[in-house]
Amino acid sequence: MAKGKAKNYQMDMCNGPILKKMLLFTIPLICSSVLQLLFNAADVIVVGKYAGDHALAAVGSNTSLINLFVNFFMGLSIGANVLVSRYYGAKQEKELSETVHTAIAVSLVSGIALAILGVALSPTILRWMQVPKKVLGLAIVYLRVYFVGMPALMLYNFGAAILRAIGDTKRPLYFLAVAGVVNVTLNLFFVIALDWSVFGVALATVISQVISAWFVLRCLMKETGGIRVEIKKLYIHKDKIKRMLQIGVPAGLQSVLFSISNVLIQSSINSFGATVVAGNSAAGNIEGFVYAAMNAFYQANISFTSQNMGAGKYHRLNRILLTALGCVTVTGLVAGVSCYVVGPTLLSLYTNSSRVIAAGMVRLGYICLPYFIIGIMEVMVGSLRGMGYAVLPMIVSLVGTCAFRIVWLQTIFQIDRFHNIEVVYAVYPITWVVTTIAHVITYIIVKRKLIEK
Repeated sequence: MAKGKAKNYQMDMCNGPILKKMLLFTIPLICSSVLQLLFNAADVIVVGKYAGDHALAAVGSNTSLINLFVNFFMGLSIGANVLVSRYYGAKQEKELSETVHTAIAVSLVSGIALAILGVALSPTILRWMQVPKKVLGLAIVYLRVYFVGMPALMLYNFGAAILRAIGDTKRPLYFLAVAGVVNVTLNLFFVIALDWSVFGVALATVISQVISAWFVLRCLMKETGGIRVEIKKLYIHKDKIKRMLQIGVPAGLQSVLFSISNVLIQSSINSFGATVVAGNSAAGNIEGFVYAAMNAFYQANISFTSQNMGAGKYHRLNRILLTALGCVTVTGLVAGVSCYVVGPTLLSLYTNSSRVIAAGMVRLGYICLPYFIIGIMEVMVGSLRGMGYAVLPMIVSLVGTCAFRIVWLQTIFQIDRFHNIEVVYAVYPITWVVTTIAHVITYIIVKRKLIEK
């Protein structure tokens, strides 16, 4: 494995106390996730304050669309994380190196593909999503510029997944801290000084993504051992991409299915006009910080479970899961309730409109208070993926969440007395509960089969 200074960043997840190591792993990861969210939050806050509510709605209305395109390829980074963790735990240097180089090559190819598709298809899809005509032009500009930065975004996320697999969540935090400062500074300069509106905030985001991607690539190139990246060795190894796809494609499809259902929900929200769209966008950004804190335990669960699977220490899997469940429940409850209580103050950071703030509070009430449930759901999925099962969580999510949401919008929401924004928001917690129960049952069955082998 890596020697010298880099060793200080690595973590042995197969021995010793789980809670202490999980907290050491997740705290920097939470900070990193929050900084990533600040990229988009800075966009939303700056345009809301200095470019008006139409610009705010333009930026927020395409968030679910960005996720739809990105999440499939991001599922592959989950596959890379699981494989790197397994080979690292099993101390298989050659397999580790091939996986790392395959992952970096895939990130660049997928990033370029996303950039081309995003620039070409943005106008058509935004019209399909029923983005209000008043903000359509601005939304197209923002989305096209954002997609230009996809190669850098993919490279950073795949590189960070490799570092997480060996327990290193500190250096990605340092890289994002620098990029975050650049992003906020350029946001203010482009929008206030140059009056570039949504184009300015999108450009600032792309520049910051390039900076963070360069830092993570440089970090991996300076490593030693199996995780060292050498440009001349970048190659998509067939056996590694096959295993990566077996885990990553179902994970990506699950994310896409969530995003499709969210796009449909966003289309329903868009039908209520610019004020509701702006309030929904601002509230969604606030909720994103709560989700980021909970998602860190999902990421930790994948890495801890995968390393222990590689080392053959199956007896630690239940303890890892229970530790992650306890942490994510406390985090979700504290953060979710806190955000709702101070919701009006937080929303005022995004807009000066009392109507937009009121619309945002409606969403926070339905989403933030029960938000800990989705944290539990994600942790359950993390255990299944870490154990190498990716198709089952996808099927469960397809039925329990996505199909249910589509049926809800096409039936209950279409009834006149239920055709209101509250009914749209109510579908979120209902589907979280149904899907979480299904994932718990799935885990019990999978774990029993694993023990019997």
